[in-house]
Amino acid sequence: MSDDSSNPSLYAAREPVFPRRVSGRFRTLKWWIMGITLGIYYLTPWLRWDRGPNLPDQAVLVDLAGRRFYFFWIEIWPHEFYFVAGLLIMAGLGLFLFTSALGRVWCGYTCPQTVWTDLFILTERWIEGDRNARVKLWNAPMSLRKLRLRLTKFAVWALIGLATGGAWVFYFADAPTLARDLVTLSAHPVAYSSIAILTGTTILFGGIAREQVCIYMCPWPRIQAAMMDPDTITVAYREWRGEPRGKGKREREVPADAQAAGPQIGGRVPHIPLPGMPSGVGGPVSRTSDLGDCIDCNACVNVCPMGIDIRDGQQLACITCALCIDACDDVMEKIGKPKGLIGYLALTDEMAERDGAEPRPIWRHVLRPRTILYTALWSLVGIGLVVALFVRTDIDVNVAPIRNPQFVTLADGTIRNAYDVRLRNKHGEDRPFRISVKGDLALRVSLEGTVYDSVTVPANETLLQRVYVEAPRASDPAAMERTGFRFWIEDLANGERVWNDSVFHGRDE
Repeated sequence: MSDDSSNPSLYAAREPVFPRRVSGRFRTLKWWIMGITLGIYYLTPWLRWDRGPNLPDQAVLVDLAGRRFYFFWIEIWPHEFYFVAGLLIMAGLGLFLFTSALGRVWCGYTCPQTVWTDLFILTERWIEGDRNARVKLWNAPMSLRKLRLRLTKFAVWALIGLATGGAWVFYFADAPTLARDLVTLSAHPVAYSSIAILTGTTILFGGIAREQVCIYMCPWPRIQAAMMDPDTITVAYREWRGEPRGKGKREREVPADAQAAGPQIGGRVPHIPLPGMPSGVGGPVSRTSDLGDCIDCNACVNVCPMGIDIRDGQQLACITCALCIDACDDVMEKIGKPKGLIGYLALTDEMAERDGAEPRPIWRHVLRPRTILYTALWSLVGIGLVVALFVRTDIDVNVAPIRNPQFVTLADGTIRNAYDVRLRNKHGEDRPFRISVKGDLALRVSLEGTVYDSVTVPANETLLQRVYVEAPRASDPAAMERTGFRFWIEDLANGERVWNDSVFHGRDE
């Protein structure tokens, strides 16, 4: 029999993370971003936009029943899905661009997972207390007080999740009408089930799983390595300045010529060798600090929502939220040391500071061939979408030839082809459309169900019209075996015209 002790489990139980409250410029920035993004998400469905009669007045609406997407003055039809695809491409290129230039700023500031996790941690802190109180409560045995705090916390989380799921369904129907139906229990079951699912997933991802979503579920941490290089600006620890870390008296032997002539960075002489390493400078030495500026207080670890130590270097779990910068700067100010032990910098800057050189300006990190390429691609896609948006017409046509049979021969020898012409009227009122054809043959057009050459298409609707195209018998049948021609559709109200090419078949094989 095998000994289980010789095969230890490779599974490590999750260590709960209890971030400590911190204040500073980056924390303030995150509060503002959280407020703005949540405000946009919750309030947008209630904005109104007058589009005229027969159209919804909700500013942003995904109208699944009408197969339309409305965004203020922009109206996207199903056949214009390339606009949505273009926006997704722009989002991907934008993510590549910002990651290449500034690291995972999306993850640290505007990712929905980060925003909602911040909100859940905030409510948890209000109810259970700051880090030490929450750690103590977590380790304490179950009691009435612990049960009361837990139930209160989950009740608030449930309200947040309910508001999140409720706001989401409002994007797919008229918000005031749906809200009234939800309250009166007359809404469609799909609405209730969608809210229930979104409420549960919001609580699970933002309140319970938290950092596990970023580490194990999100693919971006594994892709970011391909987007970043030594010139990418990201949150990093200045090891040359902080090491060796520790508490106590801070003295170190530093070459005198380096002290006298070396440029001062962060209040200390750069390029100071670690213990056991040659100084590399030579000359007499004088006694200064033998410890770095890091006092190993773990403030940066205690505020990290991912529970990592930034001093260990770049890590997959780091979302560059910069809260460790605020925590470290606060400690440095208290002990009388310069701020910036942890800060936004590039690897090349850290190496330059080690050698006593000035770091490169930020614009040289941002404007690199890679970021310029991403910006150019992003701009091209955006310009293409804007051009396509403004050159599109308010009428549209799609022609589908009837293939069975390809043509019929009438009693007088006339050759007839049939086509299904799909007419789309994007105007807010009914419009009469005239259908005509133009080609090398003497073609005639007739519409099924009417003796006229025009048909009225209802406002904001699509009409499928059967159209017959006829040509007299030709003296040379081979001449009309397969002939191209063009359908012309004219809006009789304003003279706007669109066309669609097709083929006329006129001889048996």
